[in-house]
Amino acid sequence: MEHNSVGTPPAGSIRFNTDSSKMEIYNGDKWWEIDSTSPDEQTGGTRGLFAGGLTPSLVDTIEYISVDSTANAVDFGNLGAASRGIKGLASRTRGVWCGGYQPGYPNVLEYVTISSTGDAIDFGDLSIGAYLPTTFSDATRGIITAMESASPVTNNNIIEYITIASTGNSNDFGDLTSAVRVASGCASPTRGLIFSGYTAPTYTTEIKYLTISTLGNSADFGDTTAGSGGNAVSNAVRGVHAIGYPSPSHSNTIDYVTIATLGDAIDFGDLTVTRSEHGACASSTRGVFAGGKSPSFEDEIDYVQIMTTGNAVDFGNVSAAREGLGGLSNGHGGLG
Repeated sequence: MEHNSVGTPPAGSIRFNTDSSKMEIYNGDKWWEIDSTSPDEQTGGTRGLFAGGLTPSLVDTIEYISVDSTANAVDFGNLGAASRGIKGLASRTRGVWCGGYQPGYPNVLEYVTISSTGDAIDFGDLSIGAYLPTTFSDATRGIITAMESASPVTNNNIIEYITIASTGNSNDFGDLTSAVRVASGCASPTRGLIFSGYTAPTYTTEIKYLTISTLGNSADFGDTTAGSGGNAVSNAVRGVHAIGYPSPSHSNTIDYVTIATLGDAIDFGDLTVTRSEHGACASSTRGVFAGGKSPSFEDEIDYVQIMTTGNAVDFGNVSAAREGLGGLSNGHGGLG
C-alpha cells in the first residue's frame, strides 16, 4: 500500500510501490514506473546511433556507439538516401529518423531496430518537408516540431506526432507559441522541451514545453542562451542543452534545466570544441555529442555526466568529420 510521505520528494527519488510491485522514480511532478525493459536487456547497455550528414558530400551512413563506454563509432547500416539535417527519436526498441535535406526537403520518416544492425525502413511521411526538425519522445509517442521547410525557406509553428511502435504518417499535435526552426529538443517521460532556435531575423532565447501524452499547444518554460543548430540531451530529471550557433560564431557553451520545473537555464560547462549541427544522444547518466561544424567539419565525440556540471570529456570519433548528423538512443530521458 502506498503511504504519503511528509513533504514533496526531490526529483530523482526512487520507491517500491507495494500495490503494483514496481519500482518508481519521482520526476519532480509525479511518480513514474521504471521500465522493466532496460537497455542492458536490449543491447547490453544504452546504444546510441548517429545517421547522415555532410562531409562535404551527403552521407547515408548510420553508426552506433555504446553510450556508457568510450570508443569510436561502428557501422550500423544505411539510410534510404544520403541526407543531412536529419533528426532522430526512439523507444527502447525502435529508432525513427525524421526529415533532412537530400537535396530538397523530404518529408520522410524511416526506422531501424536498435538492437540489430541494418538499413533503415520506410515508416511514413511528415506533413511537410523538414530540415533539422526538433525531435523527442517518451516510450510510446514521438514528437516532431520546429521544422525548416522550403519554397521559400520558412519557420513554422507545427507540432506533429507519431506512435513509434506502428508505422504511418504523422498526425497534428498542436502549435508552438511562436514559429521557429533549427531548435533543440529533449524530454522526460512526461514533458518535452524545445530550446532556442532561429526566428528570422533573430535567434530566440525561449524554452518552450509540452506534455507528450496529450494534444495541445506549447507553453513558455523559461530562457536559455540564444542560438540555433544546437542539441539537447536528458535523463528523466535534467535537460542539458549545447547552444550551437549564437551568431556571429559557433559556441561550446552548455546549460541545463530541471525538466519538471519552470525557469531559466543555468550554466553547465563547455564542449571540447565549438560547434553546431552535431548529433546527440543520452543514457540515464551520460549525454553524448558527435560531429558538427565549427565552421570546419568535426569528427569528435564527447560526453558529459548529466547530473553533474563541468566540461565535456573526449569519447572517440565518428567515421568521418561531418555536420548535420542526427542522434538517438534506447536509454534517453523520455524513457524514464
